[in-house]
Amino acid sequence: MAVALVVAAGRGERLGASGPKAFVTVAGRPLLEWSLDALRAAPSIASVVVAVPPGVEYPGAVAGGEHRSASVRNALASASAGADDVVLVHDAARPLLTVQLVEACVAGLAGFDAVVAAAPVTDTIKEAGADRVVRRTLDRSALWAVQTPQVFRRDVLARALAQEDAVLAAATDDAGLVEALGGHVGVVPAPRENLKVTTPLDLRVAELLLRERGAG
Repeated sequence: MAVALVVAAGRGERLGASGPKAFVTVAGRPLLEWSLDALRAAPSIASVVVAVPPGVEYPGAVAGGEHRSASVRNALASASAGADDVVLVHDAARPLLTVQLVEACVAGLAGFDAVVAAAPVTDTIKEAGADRVVRRTLDRSALWAVQTPQVFRRDVLARALAQEDAVLAAATDDAGLVEALGGHVGVVPAPRENLKVTTPLDLRVAELLLRERGAG
């Protein structure tokens, strides 16, 4: 069994939201609620802890931090350990999470310190400097677009989050912190539809997909 930590402390500035992003309505419900449905229905998840912006009240939630990894750290500190000491981290901004993906990620942890849900990159990716001059074209066959859930051995995640705040603030995901410490990180294939809502366009696409899922 695993404990799930849901990061819901984003401010939603790029979305243009008037309040916290996780509470923006999509397909008739707050963004956060869609992920919670999947996590609560997943057989491998024993409990869920949600990190919300400081000052926001939500049943059973903890206050998030100044940056993403600080929010994860706060949630982890209040989470009970599962039987196998496994921790799943998910962004509330990814409302198209499914029970199947949750279970695949938890099962995929075997043999790793951490695993990430990720989709194969389909675009051609070029590396360029600040001058916008292309330096090289990357081999996309070896590239993955990382998503959440990300699943960790609890002691590994705790060690990664115990680093100084400057290190945590610079991290774009928690698995990257584990990787930088020499951890063994694996990939679990995930659908591209497990998108992150960042912009108004993302919100419209998520709305369409969620309504389509409900109609099916």
